Amino acid sequence: MEKTFIISYDLNDGEPEDYINIYEAIKEYGTWAHITESTWAIVTTERAKEVRDKLIELMPAGSSLFVVNSGSVAAWRNVQCSNDWLKKHL
Repeated sequence: MEKTFIISYDLNDGEPEDYINIYEAIKEYGTWAHITESTWAIVTTERAKEVRDKLIELMPAGSSLFVVNSGSVAAWRNVQCSNDWLKKHL
């Protein structure tokens, strides 16, 4: 079953290529939105642990990563992605 996950991260001393690698890995999920600078949403059949394990491999040591299954209630303002995308997938 597909679920929507919110991904938030802080790269420790991240280089530009670290961000590119994370962006590309997230976009591989196919259905995604870039919500804020360091926050994304994806739709996948994977579990949160699987998403975490995939992404953490691409991050510098000491980076922070949070992956959570999205709930049914949300509110936002001034996000980078489409409001319609969020309404549909959250």
